[in-house]
Amino acid sequence: MQKSPLKRGWNGAETNMVKKVAGVTAAVLLMAPVTLMGADRDDRTVIVTSSNTTENHLRVYDRAGTLIQEVPTLGQGGASSNAGGIATHNGTVAVVNFASLTVSLFSRSEAGFELRQTIPTSSQPVSAAFGKTHLYILGTTSVESHRFALDGVEAYADGTAGLLLADGSVAQVVVAGDELIVTEKSGALERVGLREGAVFGSPVAIALAEGLSNTPFGLTTRGSNTYVTFAGSDTVGVVKNDRQTTFAAVGIPGGAGQHAPCWITVVGPYLFTTNSPSHSVSRLIAAGATVLLDDPVAAQTTGAPIDVAAEGDLLALVESDGAGASHLTQFRIDEDGTLTRTVSTAIASSANGIAIVTQK
Repeated sequence: MQKSPLKRGWNGAETNMVKKVAGVTAAVLLMAPVTLMGADRDDRTVIVTSSNTTENHLRVYDRAGTLIQEVPTLGQGGASSNAGGIATHNGTVAVVNFASLTVSLFSRSEAGFELRQTIPTSSQPVSAAFGKTHLYILGTTSVESHRFALDGVEAYADGTAGLLLADGSVAQVVVAGDELIVTEKSGALERVGLREGAVFGSPVAIALAEGLSNTPFGLTTRGSNTYVTFAGSDTVGVVKNDRQTTFAAVGIPGGAGQHAPCWITVVGPYLFTTNSPSHSVSRLIAAGATVLLDDPVAAQTTGAPIDVAAEGDLLALVESDGAGASHLTQFRIDEDGTLTRTVSTAIASSANGIAIVTQK
């Protein structure tokens, strides 16, 4: 639930941000939706990822970093380490099974998570996102929609579209209002129309700014704005009204700063990017269609940080060691956006995807 930024310490945090970022006025920051940091959280908040192994499993961790449950997906993993293959909605979790061409759906009860169904996909699934009435699945060559049913989602797609490049370089799909936004890392940022929630028509390319659009990668949304990382350009951009607007650089390609922002998440006025080769997390401020770099190194990581999620005062990410193992690392987000590492848990596989599930 969003609360006024004038409550519980946000007045001071907002003042600090104005001092740190020239050109951003207090009025602009107050207009941005704010998630209250440090709000009371249910102690059943958990972080989920998948093992991404031949016998894929949903892995569930508590905020102390303890593995509290592991449930087979009845599918095979095998997605690359830069694949955001988990989505969550009202306690339901979707996990992609790349090699099996299926997505597994789990529901949460007092006893934990249980597998409810697996659904087939038209191409090898890489990313998933929930909308108001549908589950959307991005595969290596297509994107598709599955309507919600009484006890899950419909097994077969009610809309499918082939991608612009369809070369296997897909990264992520997100819901942005009445359309989808899709990234293909080899050079396509595209919008996909929806009709009554179902995928409709063919993808349309979103024009990319010359010199600042190499390797479109991670996506996150807030309101009518979609924030996208361009890993090869070391920048973060904004898509609004079907076109790119402003950019903020976390580094200079081949030069100084942090490099290759891959995944991105938003909480309150802050955007956090994971910069895999730099082993760092950058913090930016998102004020509507304006993005400004606030701290190029908000946190340092041991391995290459990949998938990331944030909610309330919690940021969680997967770190890859490059040798087939991972860590699930958690940070506390303070009111001024400061990240404090709380725990890091070893995972004996190249884990794929991450999401935070709160008790509703």
